[in-house]
Amino acid sequence: MGGNIVPGEKTGEGETMRQVVLHPGEDGYWVAECPSLLGCISQGKTKQEAVTNIKEAIEGYIVSLEEDGLPVPEEHFEALVVAI
Repeated sequence: MGGNIVPGEKTGEGETMRQVVLHPGEDGYWVAECPSLLGCISQGKTKQEAVTNIKEAIEGYIVSLEEDGLPVPEEHFEALVVAI
């Protein structure tokens, strides 16, 4: 996939880009969170499994909002890495 992708923008395949944050959980699993969708969190034994699971969670979250007639939040999250 080339070029710049704007968060929340549809890609050529009809997919919407969402930022996901991965971090190791205390139980040895990987935790995946989608900051633009409050409370949308999943996990997996591996990073790839966590990514697969959060994609499914994001899809379900958006479907639920749409079924309830609620607006789908736009992607707006920016991540920074800060040296301390």
